[in-house]
Amino acid sequence: MNPVEETITELTRQIEQESRFLDDIRQEMGRLIVGQPELIEGLLVALLADGHALLEGVPGLAKTMTACALTQCIGGAFQRIQFTPDLLPGDITGTMIYNEKEHEFYAKLGPIFANFVLADEINRAPAKVQSALLEAMQERQVTIGEQTYPLPKPFLVLATQNPIEQEGTYPLPEAQVDRFMFKIKITYPSKEEELHILQRWTTGEQIVARDVCSVEQVLRARELVNAVYVDEKVQRYIVDLVFATREPAQYDLDALAPLIEYGASPRASIYLTLGAKAHAFTQHRGYVTPDDVLAVGMDVLRHRVICSYEAEAQEITSDDIVQTIFRGVEIP
Repeated sequence: MNPVEETITELTRQIEQESRFLDDIRQEMGRLIVGQPELIEGLLVALLADGHALLEGVPGLAKTMTACALTQCIGGAFQRIQFTPDLLPGDITGTMIYNEKEHEFYAKLGPIFANFVLADEINRAPAKVQSALLEAMQERQVTIGEQTYPLPKPFLVLATQNPIEQEGTYPLPEAQVDRFMFKIKITYPSKEEELHILQRWTTGEQIVARDVCSVEQVLRARELVNAVYVDEKVQRYIVDLVFATREPAQYDLDALAPLIEYGASPRASIYLTLGAKAHAFTQHRGYVTPDDVLAVGMDVLRHRVICSYEAEAQEITSDDIVQTIFRGVEIP
């Protein structure tokens, strides 16, 4: 066994021990959430990869409940911000307050200073408020007055938006959406899942998720995620996927060229790698396979591939384009 294989074997053994808390989280969230396994896995991967997630789906699909359940399982500080058209940036980040007794200003920190921030219906707030939140997401700090305050660790923003409602909303610009690691689309449950939902939530019993792990466990897990091995062949596969969104003709995907206005940026390559590492960790492995890349690929790329007018005219979505790229780019 060569040194690389020995390192991977030892890392996998360590990850098998350190990743057990994820099974506890899945089991506990399963008590509250019926179905939606892709959503739960997506949130766990985003948490481990230190990325933020945008959840998109019609009302009533348990977006908010799932986000709340995850924070209850981990036990970190949680804040929910209901976005409305009259919200101001200071309502999120905080502001300077004058103390008449002391005759001086002091900083009152806003609700963004939490481990988990649920930005509910983010597209209902105007651009200034959205920018304040997204800047804090990127910089991991907030400046109030002349003082800069670091945000706590871990820091995860889970934003929700309703895709079908247009009145009274302020759609996020593509450049701002790009700051989210994942864009997770949530669909309706199956008939059997809906029956279970009906049976579980019409008895009057109040179900609350229990604290099954600690913030410290999450931070230790992140260190191991960074150490997960990615072979150069897999790295090249990731780069090929991203380049296929920019230059599809190089991958014999000529039909996609007129359908793509803008391809994915280098941030997509970074997030595909980090997401694949985190996904491997959730599967209790110390190395990344192409399947890990494909498992997170749609959520990473769907909001980074901008469709052209021609694609919209043909009712072709970014999901359709990304799926075609997955089928067209050779897997190592």
